[in-house]
Amino acid sequence: MTTALAPALSARLSLTPKTTLAGLLDGAWWPRSRDLAAELPPLVDALEGRYGRITRVTVNPTRWPVVPHKAAVTGHTVHVGWFTEQDPDKMILLSYSVGRCDLLVIPPETEPAAAAQLMTAAALPGSVLTAGALMSDETATGRRMRDARSSENDWETDGGAAPAALRHPVVGARMIPVPGSPRR
Repeated sequence: MTTALAPALSARLSLTPKTTLAGLLDGAWWPRSRDLAAELPPLVDALEGRYGRITRVTVNPTRWPVVPHKAAVTGHTVHVGWFTEQDPDKMILLSYSVGRCDLLVIPPETEPAAAAQLMTAAALPGSVLTAGALMSDETATGRRMRDARSSENDWETDGGAAPAALRHPVVGARMIPVPGSPRR
């Protein structure tokens, strides 16, 4: 009896077109799960044509239940690091040839329409919006993630109220907090 392996799913990825306009993000990635070891190989395979051999990846561990030290990808190993200071909605990929690729990471449970909007916004050439700002804006416009919506409904029926989303006006490439708003 032979066992056939299921074909690997391609990465759901949107990249900024090649242009002279440098932005804060190089695009967006919408993984299918929070299993980083399983999700990294298709992402790295999709990026290596444009960025060369990806050798390192950094994430914020708050979005990933398990952060492996290494991930096996086609033909090599990628070293994975984590930094709590890094934006939790961003992933940084490093390569020998091109340098660095910064991606917005869209939570896997995000509704498809909201994910499409985020993927488009993150891939705009010259954008000065950070990953966190894009996610905050998406939440503020009412397009919520599936698990966030059910959590809010549970909270509301228990007598609590969800906090208002924190919004930051953009001035140049710096994020300036709105006076009197709580810090996150």
